[in-house]
Amino acid sequence: MNSIFYHEQLHRTPALMTKMRETPVTLCGAGALGANIAESLARSGFGKLRIIDKDRIEERNLSTQPYYRSDIGAYKAKILTNSLYRALNIVIDGRSKELTTSNAKQLLTDSALVIDTFDNSISRQAVKDCCINEQIPCLHVGLAEYYAEIIWNPIYRVPSPVNDDVCDYPLARNLVTLAVATACEVAINFVATGKHQSFTITLADLAIKPFDL
Repeated sequence: MNSIFYHEQLHRTPALMTKMRETPVTLCGAGALGANIAESLARSGFGKLRIIDKDRIEERNLSTQPYYRSDIGAYKAKILTNSLYRALNIVIDGRSKELTTSNAKQLLTDSALVIDTFDNSISRQAVKDCCINEQIPCLHVGLAEYYAEIIWNPIYRVPSPVNDDVCDYPLARNLVTLAVATACEVAINFVATGKHQSFTITLADLAIKPFDL
């Protein structure tokens, strides 16, 4: 058993690795959360990933997102698509466009799982509403200064638009890393069992706790 996913194959069952490879997942956002989740899922064995993000890479993105100085000015979705292909020979469906209420159904309906990491309430609401209407499982992952949440659509509340630009607020890389790791394990457990697990993370006390209303 010698492959890119050697260690993951030792950890997961062959049946789960096959399910991960064949499960179509759409990531909404390619920023601090979305880009790192995409990379982690791809390196874990997911083979059918779509990434939707209209933004270009800025210098301030480099500390928390897997991009390089040479990427500044390029579209995030395009760079992420290229870098994962070079690393893993996986073809990612990168869409450098804005998700709106008018195109959400077109972009999301063939997904078995949607992971929302958008940094604005309008796009998050569009994802939430579309996934409810089309009955698509959707996991929302979000950040605040010392807090992160990984919450499934049925119990998710779209945040106030007051904090719509997370890049204008303090953001610790360690909080991003904890949120990404937790979200990816939740996604894998969903593929394996169908179970919806929701969590909150607080950085100050390094606590990851189940969340349920």
